[in-house]
Amino acid sequence: MSAPRILLLGKDGQVGWELQRALAPLGELVALGRAGGTEPATGAPLVGDLADLEGLAATVPAVRPAAIVNAAAYTTVDQAEREPELAQRINADAVAVLAQAAARCGAWLVHYSTDYVFDGRGERPWREDDPTAPLSVYGHSKLAGEEAVRASGCRHLILRTQWVYGVRGGNFARTMLRLARERDVLRVVDDQWGAPTGADLIADVTAHALHRVLSAGGAADTFSGTYHLAAAGATTWCGYARYLVEQARQAAPDAGWRVQAIEPIPTAAYPTPARRPSNGRLDTTRLQTTFGLHLPPWQHGVARWVASVAPTLRCCAPTGTGH
Repeated sequence: MSAPRILLLGKDGQVGWELQRALAPLGELVALGRAGGTEPATGAPLVGDLADLEGLAATVPAVRPAAIVNAAAYTTVDQAEREPELAQRINADAVAVLAQAAARCGAWLVHYSTDYVFDGRGERPWREDDPTAPLSVYGHSKLAGEEAVRASGCRHLILRTQWVYGVRGGNFARTMLRLARERDVLRVVDDQWGAPTGADLIADVTAHALHRVLSAGGAADTFSGTYHLAAAGATTWCGYARYLVEQARQAAPDAGWRVQAIEPIPTAAYPTPARRPSNGRLDTTRLQTTFGLHLPPWQHGVARWVASVAPTLRCCAPTGTGH
C-alpha cells in the first residue's frame, strides 16, 4: 500500500515548521510556503499563497492528497483592523476554497482557528459548542473560515488554539526576553487569561489526531468536528512574562538581564486597535477524550522552549548600558 499524501500549507510559520517534522512519518508530505513549489511526480506548479484563490483551487487536485493541513493564516490581529478585506480573503475565502476542494477529492482538512472567536466573558473555559461572538476583524475572519469548512461538507478537524510560541518566528516570548535585557521595568497586561501553547505541541497533537482519522477506515467520519487544543492550565500575559523571565535567568544567568520588576497593568492601560477577549481559556476535554491524549501544563512547554533558546541568549547578551 502506498503512503498517503499530505498537503501542508504555511510550512514556514511557527506551527508549519513543526508540522514538517511531525507529519513526515505519516506519509508523503508536500509542504508549501507562500512561494509555492512543484508537484514531485508531474512538475506541475503548486500554489501556497492563500491570497491566490485560483491557484489554491488548482493545487489540491494536482497533489491528490488524503489530507490537507492548513497552517497558513493572516495572524496580525491589530493590522487586520486596517486590512479587513485581506484578512477575510486569507482567513475565510481561501479556507472555503480549500474546504470545497477537499470535499471534491475526499480529503480530510485540518484547519487551525482561535479563541478569538469568543467574546471573552466570564471565567469558565470555553467549550466547542459555546456561542461565538468575536470582538475583532481577525476573530470574525477566523470564524468565517470555520463556518466555510463546515458548510463545505468535507471531513475536517478544526483545531482552536491560542497564545502560540515556537522556535521560529516572532512571538510574545521572544519579545519579553528581549525587553527584559533592555529595560528595568516591564508593564504587562494582567487581565487577559489563556494558556501559552507551543507550536511543537500543536504539531504533535495534529499528527496524532490525523493518524487516527487516516487509519480509522469506515469509522473515520465520527472524528470530524471542532476541537480545542491548548496546553493545560491558565495564566495572564503578566504571569506568562514573569515565568518566562524567571526560567531564562536560571537557564542563562550571564545573558545581561536588566529587568528588576514586571508590573501588572489592565488592558485599558495598553489600548490596541483590536479588542482581545479577556477570558480565552479553552476546555480541551473533547480533544483529550476523543483522541486519548494528555495535554501537559503550559509551564512544561515554556520551560523547554526557554532551555532551547538559552544558548542564543548567552551569545547575544547586550554589551551597552542602554537608556
